[in-house]
Formats: sequence, C-alpha cells, structure tokens
Amino acid sequence: MSDFFKDAESKMSKCVDATRADFASIRTGRATPALLDRLHVEAYGSAVPLKQVASVSTPDARTLVISAFDKNTVGDIRKAIEKSDLGLTPNIDGTTIRLIVPPLNEERRKDLVKVVKKKAEDGKVAVRNVRHKAHDDLKVQLKNHDITEDDNKRMQDQLQKLTDRFVKEIDTLVAAKEKDIMEV
Repeated sequence: MSDFFKDAESKMSKCVDATRADFASIRTGRATPALLDRLHVEAYGSAVPLKQVASVSTPDARTLVISAFDKNTVGDIRKAIEKSDLGLTPNIDGTTIRLIVPPLNEERRKDLVKVVKKKAEDGKVAVRNVRHKAHDDLKVQLKNHDITEDDNKRMQDQLQKLTDRFVKEIDTLVAAKEKDIMEV
C-alpha cells in the first residue's frame, strides 16, 4: 500500500514542479535567466533550447546578457526573442545580446497575476487528476477484493489529505509569485 501512495505523491509532486517551472517563466519586474528557459532558437536546422546555444547572465536587476557560443547564432537568438511573448527588445553587440527588462505598469502586473492564477489552477487540476486516477485504482482493488472496505475508506482519506497538501503547496507558490509581481 505504501507504494500506492509513493506513486501518487511522486506524480503530485511533479505537478507542483511543473507549476513552479511555469511560474519561473512569467516575467516580474526584475531580470532572471529563468525568463528565457522556455525559449527555443532555430539554429543548426532545428529548434534547440537557448541554453544550448548561449549562456545567460544578469549583471543587474534590470538587464539580461546573452552570450552566444557561436556568432552565427546571434541572429537566430534575436529572432527567437522577438517572436516570443516576452515583449523585450534585444540590443546586439557582437556575440552579446542585451535585454533590458522594463518595469511593469499596474495594468500589466494585474494581467500577470491573472496568468499566474490560471497556471495555478491548471496545476491544481493536474493534482486532482492524479487523485482521480488513484481513486479509480482503489475502486478496482476493492472490486477485486484486494483490499477491504475499511482499507478503502482509510486510503481514500489518506489520498485526500495528500491531495490537499499539494494543492496548498500550489496556493503558497501563487501567493509568493503574486507578491513578487505586485512588488514595485
């Protein structure tokens, strides 16, 4: 039975990690290399993650510096940034690309909070889907007489507590990200 809960807990944990990664790619008022994590560059005949063609650093709170490993990919990196939904304009200097992250206005901050809440809800739905699948597995075990009615009830309660724990973790992430976005 503990394997059953370890599996469910592992899957729920992955849902929270995915939500955390989604939040990292949402722009706040300060520059962070995580903003560019989901950016793919058309280089060498295929789409590759930015990390494979350049390094990203943050010399200050408002600037991202992208250093291309190969000067031939600078134009491709520029195109990828311009096509992305980041809303940043690249400044090219040789093999270096600078991105100035402008401060967010109040309206944009509120829009970003809505995006965060939508992504959080998606994460919670994923956690609940794991619970639903585990619930169905328990039904099958009960039907096959692998577990008793009492075991089923106890396991359902434990499964709900596990689900509540991970949903609460996502809520904590939302509160932190919202605070980060609304900070001026």
